[in-house]
Amino acid sequence: MKPSILTRENGAAIAYHHSPARASSSQDQPGVIFCGGFKSDMAGVKATTLQEFCGRRGQQYTRFDYQGHGASSGDFVDGAIGEWRDDLLEVCDRVAQGPQIVVGSSMGGWMALLLALARPARVRGLVLVAPAADFTDALLWPSLSAAARRQIEIEGVWLRPSIYDDGPYPITRRLIEEARAHLVLDGPIPFTGPVRVLHGLEDETIPVEHVLKTANAITSRDVVVSLIKGGDHRLSSPADLERLCAAVAELSGQ
Repeated sequence: MKPSILTRENGAAIAYHHSPARASSSQDQPGVIFCGGFKSDMAGVKATTLQEFCGRRGQQYTRFDYQGHGASSGDFVDGAIGEWRDDLLEVCDRVAQGPQIVVGSSMGGWMALLLALARPARVRGLVLVAPAADFTDALLWPSLSAAARRQIEIEGVWLRPSIYDDGPYPITRRLIEEARAHLVLDGPIPFTGPVRVLHGLEDETIPVEHVLKTANAITSRDVVVSLIKGGDHRLSSPADLERLCAAVAELSGQ
């Protein structure tokens, strides 16, 4: 199905799929927004599985692509955390209706937290899958070699090899520097709704210690972290997807 397009004031075209709630479904059921990860798009298995799951339940569901990702306009190399957060804010404000369960995968977990901070009245709960909050400063930059850092600082960009066989991808000075205005782990994260965190113990991208730090930073008393033995960063096996759908159902109240 061809995506719909939301045009931002800056001219960016944000591709999205939105399914409204069925009239026969519970009116108290929140919608669901899926936030993808760094270099991921809304055609991934978690996003599409949730589309099918919410469709069976008659639950409102929205998935979208950030600028420079998937079917949206722009080049990935020009992207930044603040721009991608603003894409999400536009989707929340102009496409989704009412309270939402926000599902964030990897970088999408950071996006979900930024949405909860910016629109607290709209976010009923969070489901965070291998959340990569503050990954640019906390994980990415410290992992780079001195030569890679020097190339970023002098030339503005460095091509990082991918462990997922999809070719190297650009890490820019702008990505690193602009992200510092959006860090969330330098203090408490004031969100009081329920939070469910799913993380694989075989995740080679996001350390479990980082995920636990994120969970502890959220001020809510209702934060549950599930550590999945054998699970990798993508958490896309059939069992992983069942856990994801179960978490969404739980926070939706049924």
